[in-house]
Amino acid sequence: MTLASMTGFARSAGNSGDYSWVWELKSVNGKALDVRLRMPQGYDHLEIQSRNAIQQNFKRGNIQASLTIANGKQHEKLSINAEVLDQYLALAKDLHSKLGGEAPRVDNLLVMRGVLEVVVTPIDEAEQTARDNGILNSLDEAVNALNIARLEEGGRLKQTLVDQVARIAELTQAAATNPSRSAEAIKLRLKEQITKLLEASNSFDPDRLHQEAVMIATRADIQEEIDRLIAHVAAAKELLISKEPVGRKLDFLAQEFNREANTLCSKAGDKSMSAIGLELKTIIDQLREQVQNIE
Repeated sequence: MTLASMTGFARSAGNSGDYSWVWELKSVNGKALDVRLRMPQGYDHLEIQSRNAIQQNFKRGNIQASLTIANGKQHEKLSINAEVLDQYLALAKDLHSKLGGEAPRVDNLLVMRGVLEVVVTPIDEAEQTARDNGILNSLDEAVNALNIARLEEGGRLKQTLVDQVARIAELTQAAATNPSRSAEAIKLRLKEQITKLLEASNSFDPDRLHQEAVMIATRADIQEEIDRLIAHVAAAKELLISKEPVGRKLDFLAQEFNREANTLCSKAGDKSMSAIGLELKTIIDQLREQVQNIE
């Protein structure tokens, strides 16, 4: 199993007897799994099974599932509502006796509201069972198709993430070997900053100068950040080959990457290190954006 995206679409159609139907499933990003069903009136009895079929196959994402049913024509017939028709006739007779005029025509009465009704005749139990089973089987097909669509999109995202993690590793190595971290460069920066301190005040004693030098050197040291970035890169590579949903873990890891990059930028001793830190932040932001699509 490869990485799965939370984005996808699937459609499945079927029929049974005089009934036909279409399932449409649409999935987008979500912090958890949220399934929303749209069922036609009279099909509420299938909602629990339909919801379970979706929930058993996905861990995260906002999934909208809609079922459209077309009834067989032989289950529908026109019927006259005699009670409503009698009311219209009584009103027409009363008006005719008071005002005169022509008696109401049949074609006029048939278009009056409520006179003609479409009556759906019930289907027998065997036919309903076959129809319901067919609807659920079509849902399984749509769920499988959606799962394939999400896996295919996840495969494309995986390559992007692999490339981004590789670039983070390259930039981490560039930071680790940056000339600004050499002993000579650090000594030169310390000398320059201590000179500025002495120029600002002649009251510094040797012990205070030593303490300031230690603090400056400590603040400039990025070894811990580099070590953590290396560890995060290794963890990301492991997650990218995992067979389990890893979207949440990758999201957390991207936040950790960003934290280390921010610290590295704040400790950067020169322009070259700052440039590495800024590019790191750019790649990490892109990584975080892509990770939002992973289940």
